Amino acid sequence: MISAVSDQNRPATDGERATAEGGDRPARSGGEGLRYLLVLSRPRFWLYLAGPVAVGVTYGIGDVSGLFTPVTVALAAYFLVPANVFLYGVNDVFDADIDELNPKKEGREARWRGSRFVSVAVVASGALGLATLAITPRVAWPYLLGFLALAVGYSAPPARFKTTPFLDSLSNGLYVFPGAAAYATVAGAHPPLAALAGAWLWTMGMHTFSAIPDIEPDRAAGIDTTATVLGEARTYAYCFGVWTAAAAAFWLVDPRLGALLGVYPLFVAWVARSSVSVDRAYWWFPALNTVVGTLLSMGGLWRVYPLWEALP
Repeated sequence: MISAVSDQNRPATDGERATAEGGDRPARSGGEGLRYLLVLSRPRFWLYLAGPVAVGVTYGIGDVSGLFTPVTVALAAYFLVPANVFLYGVNDVFDADIDELNPKKEGREARWRGSRFVSVAVVASGALGLATLAITPRVAWPYLLGFLALAVGYSAPPARFKTTPFLDSLSNGLYVFPGAAAYATVAGAHPPLAALAGAWLWTMGMHTFSAIPDIEPDRAAGIDTTATVLGEARTYAYCFGVWTAAAAAFWLVDPRLGALLGVYPLFVAWVARSSVSVDRAYWWFPALNTVVGTLLSMGGLWRVYPLWEALP
């Protein structure tokens, strides 16, 4: 997050030109608008929403016949791209003024330069989320509505949780809701409370760790977050604490899950004590989450289709 007023007269940097090609200039329509939406939706982070759907489905089904159904495929498709367009579109609209100087917005992410086409796409992505209520059972509705509400409330006034220390971390539980909705859809029941608590704690750590590279820019912009209040060293300790608690909660569900989630406190402890820049480690985080999410999903699959049955 960031800042201030951009100097429109200075020469563009290489990073800014690269971002402009992907979406930092006004996206007018057609292919240009689609390219901008692609960058806006943060492809590196798509699995942060779609991955929990896979985990929720694999642990909620009774047998493999429930794995790929029209409803599970529709949920996975929605949370893979449209939900990310909605989540990050709302974020970028309300962060436009403070993102002008954010170095994270150069190249890999896009500053808000939306047009009517882009704005309509963001609103339509939210409406598509409401449409999922028509294909899911009522037990899943609180999670679907919870995701949409927090996706807006995290960035938009009057709530704007992202600028309130500790509420910014807590509200990041929005990433739990896709998985909980998927589980409830296929199981017809709510997920285990310990699993929900563990997943929520995990997202709190994920959010706060990701905010460490933004500490100085956010302070410069006058934005208060959990990370700006704690400072870098104590933010590492905060992440270590909530991730340890997440592993403990998952241990109550299954000790193997707790052991797997134990990689996160080890990861943050290593980053804190090593010479690796947190700005660099931030971009490794999606890979770590992908590996852990894949193992979680495989564990759910082996529950209904044991590994030895798949061997010749």
